[in-house]
Amino acid sequence: MRNKRKILKLDMIQALPIIKMAIEEDLGQGDMTSELLFKRETIDKAHIVSREEIIVCGMDVAGEILKHYDERLKLKVHVKDGRSAHVGCKLATIEGPLRSMLSAERVMLNFVQRLSGIATTTGKYVRAIQGTKAKIYDTRKTLPGWRILEKYAVRCGGGHNHRIGLYDGILIKDNHLAQLGRKFQPKLRKIVCEAKKVKGVKFVAVEVDHVDDQLNYVLEIPGIDIVLLDNMGQWQLKHAVEMRNAMRGKSKKPLLEASGNITLTSVSAIAQCGVDRIAIGAITHSAAAADIALDR
Repeated sequence: MRNKRKILKLDMIQALPIIKMAIEEDLGQGDMTSELLFKRETIDKAHIVSREEIIVCGMDVAGEILKHYDERLKLKVHVKDGRSAHVGCKLATIEGPLRSMLSAERVMLNFVQRLSGIATTTGKYVRAIQGTKAKIYDTRKTLPGWRILEKYAVRCGGGHNHRIGLYDGILIKDNHLAQLGRKFQPKLRKIVCEAKKVKGVKFVAVEVDHVDDQLNYVLEIPGIDIVLLDNMGQWQLKHAVEMRNAMRGKSKKPLLEASGNITLTSVSAIAQCGVDRIAIGAITHSAAAADIALDR
C-alpha cells in the first residue's frame, strides 16, 4: 500500500542538533571494537531490512547520519518515506567503509526504528477511521528535542500536525477558561478577537469539558477555528456535532476535535460521531519502535 497523501518535507537543518547529539553520545572518542577488528580501507555492503509490516520513515535521516560518520558511506533508498514495507523488505542499501558503517549502525537504526514506529502507529489509526470525515492529528506529547522529527513521522503515516509549539497556535484550555469564571463569554469573545490579530498564529482553539453549559456559549463567539471536546463520551460528541450544525448551519465551523484517552479500539466509533478532528497523543508518546535491522 502506498501513502498517496502529500508529505511536507522534513527540515533537516532543524533536525541536525538531535542527530549530532545522538552521534556524540554514542561515538564518544571512537568505536574501539570496529577499529580493532577492521582495517580502514575495508569496503562492504549491507541492507536496512524491515522485519515486520511498517510504514517507512527516516530514510533521509539515515542518509544524513551516515554522512556525518563518513562521507564515503552511500545510501541507496529502495522504499521512500511514507510508503509501506512488508516483512523482509530491503528498505535501503548502504555501501562503503565497513568500519564506519558498523559505527553508525546503532544510531541510524535508533532513528529509523523510532520514526517508522510512529508512522506505522499513525497509519493504523488513519486506516481505522477510513470512510468518515475525521482526520487524525498529533499533539505536543513528543519526546523532548524530537518534535520536528516525530511530527514528520506522523505525516508519513497519513496523520496531520497540530500546532508545533506554544507559539504557532492559540489554544485556550479548560484551565484558562476556568480563570475567566462562570460568565466567561464576554471575556472570551474579547480574547478571541485579540487572538485573531496575532501574526504567525495558525488557528484559535477553545477547549470545553461540557456540552450544554459551555459549548453553546462558545459557539456564539465568532473567530474560533476549533473547539476541543475533551474526554467526552460518544453521546456527548454526537450532541456537540448536532449543536454545532444547528447553530452554524452549512458552514460546519468551528471544527470539532475529540481528544482524551482515545485508543485504536475506540477511534472508529469516535470518528463516526461526526467530529472533524481526532487528537491522539499515543501516536507519538506510546508508539513502539519498528523492528528494523541492518543485514549484511
